[in-house]
Amino acid sequence: MKSILLATTMLAAAGAAQAQSNVSVYGLMDVNVEYRNHNDAAQHSRWGVNSGGMNTSRWGLRGNEDLGGGLKAVFQLEAEVAMDTGAAATAFWSRQANVGLEGSFGRLVAGRSYSTSYDFLLPYDPLGYAPQYSWLTSAGATGNRKDGMLTGVSNLLKYTGKFDAFQVGGTYAFGEEAGSLAPSAKYALAVGYAPGPFGVVAVYDQVNGTAVAGGHDVAKSMHLAGTWQLDPVKLTAGVRRYDKSLASGAADQESSLWWLGAAWQATPALTLTAAIYQQDIRNVAPGTDADPRLLVARARYALSKRTDLYAVAGYAKAKNGQAVGLSRDDVAFGNTQTGVSAGIQHRF
Repeated sequence: MKSILLATTMLAAAGAAQAQSNVSVYGLMDVNVEYRNHNDAAQHSRWGVNSGGMNTSRWGLRGNEDLGGGLKAVFQLEAEVAMDTGAAATAFWSRQANVGLEGSFGRLVAGRSYSTSYDFLLPYDPLGYAPQYSWLTSAGATGNRKDGMLTGVSNLLKYTGKFDAFQVGGTYAFGEEAGSLAPSAKYALAVGYAPGPFGVVAVYDQVNGTAVAGGHDVAKSMHLAGTWQLDPVKLTAGVRRYDKSLASGAADQESSLWWLGAAWQATPALTLTAAIYQQDIRNVAPGTDADPRLLVARARYALSKRTDLYAVAGYAKAKNGQAVGLSRDDVAFGNTQTGVSAGIQHRF
């Protein structure tokens, strides 16, 4: 009888804990076949299987515990997966590794996560930060310039709050260098307003370099973007102003990026998207500015709520013989590049 009572008590306690806590496994698998020209210094073309056409492949764990009074403890762990090789990222939980609290005040987490810039601008990129081919996070792959915005951040505190149609957020990442808080520190602030079919957002971020003689580099980005849902078409537009001052005293690195996009819901299953990204490189010697441009067209067909087929074509071009690449993480070899790909994406 004692054993029965003990087992009953343990089951009841487990049931109560389950009712107050929630943990889920989730993921996204995206793989495609791609053709791309000007893929090396000899200007050879390449056929290959890639991981991440529309979105980076990943899997993760997330959950929350009800603490009462509208307060929850929350956590998230998320790892990148290379679908073409099965490899993990160098840091296993490179995408998310954080814990925090959520309530009527908003959500506050600590650890590693994506920055406020990333979170707030994602709905305003017509390609949704696609690894193939979007330049919003880091434009152009032009030479050694990666003018962009603050994305994944370690050692952070991040706050997000939503109040009716307004959303506000902020990120602070500790530089963790002895002697000063400023070197290697990172900051982001954002405010968004989306009362209905349209939305606007303003985002500022700053990335401080490591301490060197003369101080540290400082890269600043300011974004303004908007979207307007005109069923069955959604329009997006935005601009970024980038400025990086160098502790060496060399000329500032300056650029602007603007983008336009339209997504047409042609049928309940088929979405057609077109976008243009244009970067203006400034403060360089005459005749050396690249000012690259990227044109993209994508068709996405929903086989179900969780599985999509897609096809994408992109064309990038730079001025003055400068190198340009289609995708943000690739090395550039020619002053033009064309790519086409077809793939499948599944979410669970």
